Amino acid sequence: MLPGPARSRRDFLKSVALASPALLFADAEGVFALGPSRLAVEIYIWEELLQRERRSLSEGLPEIFSNARAAGFSAIELSDPFFAPPLREPTLALLRQNRMSVPSVYLGGAMHEEAVGAQTIQRGLATFAAARPAGCHAMVCDPSPKPGDGEKTDEELATQVRLVNELGRRLAAEGGNLRFHNHKVELASHAREWRYMLKHTDPAAVSVCFDIDWANQAGCKPMELLREAGHRVREIHVRSSHHLVWDEDVEGKGDVDFGPIAAWLQQEGLKPLVVVELAYDKGTVVTRSLIEDLRRSREFTERTFAVS
Repeated sequence: MLPGPARSRRDFLKSVALASPALLFADAEGVFALGPSRLAVEIYIWEELLQRERRSLSEGLPEIFSNARAAGFSAIELSDPFFAPPLREPTLALLRQNRMSVPSVYLGGAMHEEAVGAQTIQRGLATFAAARPAGCHAMVCDPSPKPGDGEKTDEELATQVRLVNELGRRLAAEGGNLRFHNHKVELASHAREWRYMLKHTDPAAVSVCFDIDWANQAGCKPMELLREAGHRVREIHVRSSHHLVWDEDVEGKGDVDFGPIAAWLQQEGLKPLVVVELAYDKGTVVTRSLIEDLRRSREFTERTFAVS
């Protein structure tokens, strides 16, 4: 146990989190150490499955972490609802129980409108503060599209950039790193929105979380966009598909060859967080358990990107 009162203990944990991405996680027996991991699994597959089964996140909470741990993951990227009441305390307890960290947390929400964007910022800051005890040092932000996936105007994009920069700077002041993420819609019209964000956001406050599969789904060449983002790439999401239909696990013989991507990252000296993200499409053929698919995905990703 650490000496001193509880406040000193909190201050100690806060100072460690600011100094290093390694996690010292407090539990009833004291503090245990989890080394910094460059490999994580994304929460989305469980959110999708629970929705299909008409079960709430709270109902599925224990199996999420036990499944991830059984597949060999020690880090998971969660979304902001896990750090809001009533899920925050059960989430932190299960993370401690399974000795897992949350290196980054995903935040959705509109940023192209002033009032809604201000709310997204406040929710993001509250989420980051709540996730810090789990070792969180980054936030992945994917500004929501307009209804119907219509393109944002130049004025709306300018508002979005200003608010994303504000969130990034405020997170940086707390020792965090903001990373803007892409789905398919941001890559329409020659990746207009994505390139606008890349050009106009502050590199000192806003990094890039690049989703390789969504770039491919949008008809873009992932390597081309990765090269444009360059050293701002701090995180990548990996998922594989055949003829744009998602595979049940991440493998190396699909639509995207991950080998050249891994080689480029190494050549550039980039060491992003690599996040395995599974999802089931209507045409996805599922032949194995989720734990087995996660395990196979982890092993492939470890080999390909030399992460653990």
